[in-house]
Amino acid sequence: MKIYNTLTRQKEELIPIKEGEFKIYACGPTVYNYIHIGNSRPICVFDVLRRYLEYKGLKVTYVQNFTDIDDKIINRANEEGTDYLTVSEKYIKEYKTDAKGLNVREATVHPRATENMDEIINIISTLVEKGYAYRAENGDVYFRTNKFDEYGKLSHQPLDDLKAGARISVGEMKEDPMDFAVWKAAKPGEPYWESPWSNGRPGWHIECSAMARRYLGETIDMHCGGQDLVFPHHENEIAQSECCNGVPFAHYWVHNGYITVDKEKMSKSKGNFFTTRDVAAKYGYEPIRYLMLSSHYRSPINYSIEIIEQCKAALERLYNCRDNIRFMLDKASGELKDGEKDVIEKYNAHRARFIEVMDDDLNTADAISVLFELVRDINTALANEPSLELVKKSDEIFKELTDVLGLVYVEEDKSLDEEVEKLIAERTEARKNKDWATADRIRNQLKAMNIVIEDTPQGIKWHYANA
Repeated sequence: MKIYNTLTRQKEELIPIKEGEFKIYACGPTVYNYIHIGNSRPICVFDVLRRYLEYKGLKVTYVQNFTDIDDKIINRANEEGTDYLTVSEKYIKEYKTDAKGLNVREATVHPRATENMDEIINIISTLVEKGYAYRAENGDVYFRTNKFDEYGKLSHQPLDDLKAGARISVGEMKEDPMDFAVWKAAKPGEPYWESPWSNGRPGWHIECSAMARRYLGETIDMHCGGQDLVFPHHENEIAQSECCNGVPFAHYWVHNGYITVDKEKMSKSKGNFFTTRDVAAKYGYEPIRYLMLSSHYRSPINYSIEIIEQCKAALERLYNCRDNIRFMLDKASGELKDGEKDVIEKYNAHRARFIEVMDDDLNTADAISVLFELVRDINTALANEPSLELVKKSDEIFKELTDVLGLVYVEEDKSLDEEVEKLIAERTEARKNKDWATADRIRNQLKAMNIVIEDTPQGIKWHYANA
């Protein structure tokens, strides 16, 4: 497999540090609000990356943090008349609700900044001892960027260019505008932790360096996140970690592209800001996940009502295929027939093509195209009185490929299935008795339940109509 490495600006062969294993650190949310539609992209993209590496046989350790102490969290707590812990606990819970809705697997570890203060303080202490960080008079601790010769290597910007846009804000006591805080002295009324420099809390960047080292080691296989994190967040993580540990921080740096809304940057002031929860309430979570995978992860994505409705319609085709397979699993019988081995060869060719495009920088857009080609062949095969063995093979590969992408995961209410099957049986009996009025009444009743029924040579099929 090849993946685009932001550090080298080229696709590189993915080679684990330890054979058979792969360690990933993914930047998680700052938990002060519901995640927005843009936050859903890295969550879904890197979930697929993890799934695919596991599909390829690697044991993946996947760490995704929660930033649970931050200015935004403190401000939200003050607005709500509560404390930072109440705010962070609430929105960690809400994040997990959204992640589950998006079919994102739980991380191997979900560390929190506040649970790693000893590790954070240990790293800062090492940086101070080595001369890479210094204590300001007010108790803040800053990292000296000009001490790290490779600063800017991830964002590919010379230090002089970065300095041109740097400023020292009111209250900061930096030696240089490019220096950044690794420890912040607490202001009156703010939560704090004791440290050798002041009662305070960590800067944003240092927490990820600490958690990556604690849970994955000094050098990890991959660090990933949104494109907006390349600078300054990930650039600063590299500087801190490599100056502290004396070894490369991560072999691969992977970043997903931006999301626009109706081709404009999402902004509350423009009124085009959407939380994942709000979109899911109207369209469901799965169309959001589908949208995030429908373009290459490094390409920009545009969100609009028309596009999310197209995603929902595309998913309907996948669910219809799943329903066809399940229907035929109950109806078909026997071993493979003449000619069905050719169908299985087509399936195998689709699998090989799926792997080929996913191996090429996680091309989920082309992988979805392959999936629909597979669906076309499955539907054709199931329409020709297939053997049970062929239906089972169809089921196997459909589940295999959709599971890698994390799609087609919603199960309908089984009690409703039983009610539908009962109504269909009553309608069938009414038709047999030429009781057309009863048959029409039941069809209308099913229609009101958003159920479409089809009379086929194999029997009556039903599915949910498009919303």
